[in-house]
Amino acid sequence: MDILADALNTMKTHEIAGQKCCTFKASRLIGKVLDILKNKGYLASYRLIEDGRGNKFEVELMGKINDAGVVKPRFPVKKNEWPKFEQRFLPAYNIGVIIVSTSKGILTNTTAQELGIGGRLIAYVY
Repeated sequence: MDILADALNTMKTHEIAGQKCCTFKASRLIGKVLDILKNKGYLASYRLIEDGRGNKFEVELMGKINDAGVVKPRFPVKKNEWPKFEQRFLPAYNIGVIIVSTSKGILTNTTAQELGIGGRLIAYVY
């Protein structure tokens, strides 16, 4: 069971259905991914709902997500291999974002490329 995949799938299906709000199970990784998506303009806002049973995120959607998914297996990427994986997971140049786990934390592919570091792929959104 992959709760990050469930969360991204929930956001994508709610966007397709035209709904403005969705909820799903919370975790620290999902919280960091939501921070990145909010900063990149894919989400309007989100908040943590503490229900005493593992907590949930309530996300307000903006209608900008066309596709979102996790990368399985979590491929390791060296600092000079970013263009190869951008072509593989994103539809075109400068469209979308790849979320990656690095030694500096959870970052986007462009930030990791600017810092000159590699990491492991987690998810993509466009």
